[in-house]
Amino acid sequence: MNMFVDQIKIEVHAGKGGDGMVAFRREKYVPNGGPAGGDGGRGGSIILKVDEGLRTLMDFRYHRIFKAKNGGNGMSKQMTGPSAEDTIIAVPQGTTVRDLDTGEIIGDLVEKDQELVVAKGGRGGRGNIHFASAKNPAPEIAENGEPGEDHYLELELKMLADVGLIGFPSVGKSTLLSVVTGAKPKIAAYEFTTLTPNLGMVMLPDGRDFAMADMPGLIEGASKGVGLGLKFLRHIERTRVLLHLVDMSSEDPHQAIERYRQINKELANYDPELLKRPQIVVATKMDLPNSADNLATFKADLTADKTLEKQPEIFPISAVTHQGVQQLMQLTADLLDKTPAFDSESHDKELVVEYRAAAPDKKDEADFTITKDEDGTWVLGGEKLIRLFKMTDLTHEESQLRFARQLRHMGVDDALRAKGVQDGDLVRIEKFVFEFIQ
Repeated sequence: MNMFVDQIKIEVHAGKGGDGMVAFRREKYVPNGGPAGGDGGRGGSIILKVDEGLRTLMDFRYHRIFKAKNGGNGMSKQMTGPSAEDTIIAVPQGTTVRDLDTGEIIGDLVEKDQELVVAKGGRGGRGNIHFASAKNPAPEIAENGEPGEDHYLELELKMLADVGLIGFPSVGKSTLLSVVTGAKPKIAAYEFTTLTPNLGMVMLPDGRDFAMADMPGLIEGASKGVGLGLKFLRHIERTRVLLHLVDMSSEDPHQAIERYRQINKELANYDPELLKRPQIVVATKMDLPNSADNLATFKADLTADKTLEKQPEIFPISAVTHQGVQQLMQLTADLLDKTPAFDSESHDKELVVEYRAAAPDKKDEADFTITKDEDGTWVLGGEKLIRLFKMTDLTHEESQLRFARQLRHMGVDDALRAKGVQDGDLVRIEKFVFEFIQ
């Protein structure tokens, strides 16, 4: 079964930069050649790129962890290690990317071939050629490569369409789409035939064209997740014009007005901005026996409804006999010509505010943290400190001394003393343990 996936969580891990090298120039007849260790190469980044051939996020269903390659280590003779290739991940047009750690929307991929770097590869560590000085002309100091970024992301697909077909199940949305575009949606005489949004291009004789999407049927409670629920209300956000299809063939003459009100209620509950979109009410199935009488009742019910700010335009059609279909498409194109793009992220912005209220602000985080284990070992942490630690080449004593100076400059020594550290106490950074000396 072709299952539609419009929201998925993934992990992205960029590549670590290559390690810098400690090396010295050794050539015949060249005494005291000096340092010659090269830099490490850049780690691979992870990039999302729009692929117009994709329509769903189905490819991520069984592949949710992406890791880029690490950069190559530096080499002797001042040669830089090779940089790793970036990992390109194809996503459908209309994908919104949210960082789950912060709740922020970090990108909206809507243009053809648009790219977004979601995890930046670490830079290569510097070789010992960068640490030579008059006091230390032959340093045994090199940096390890910078760790790549790790992020937990949520991808959400909102179909890009100029016009959205909305309405209860089985009102004729898929039939209309199949008549006016080249799309071939599944059509049957039972509710929820459409389980995935279908997209097609309408081409008019005057040369105008627009994208039309068939949104799966909404029902009462859809804004709260009932039925196909929120999954497809999201896709309506990006449309500029809504065609609200209402079935006129029911045995109950008042069913049309009830369902019309219910759909608008669900739109308002999800996002009140959606009701500001231009909306054409399309009376469907006008070729059936009860339709003409039901349409007259529907118009009378709308006229009697005092809650409406203005009476909607009603356009009767029969997709089966093509009655009124071409005129409806012309009217829709005319409406599109004078309708600006709407803010499709209004609903997202509300969600971001709610999420960020409980999320830590990384700008307020300290450079390091100090805690104490049950066995009395002091534990150092913090994003900046751990980054410096991972970039330190602990195999050389001079690199270790440089790292100790960096900690002292950050204020770690004074902070430990303020916490009550004693001479000879053990201090741990990840798995590395050393003894504190006053």
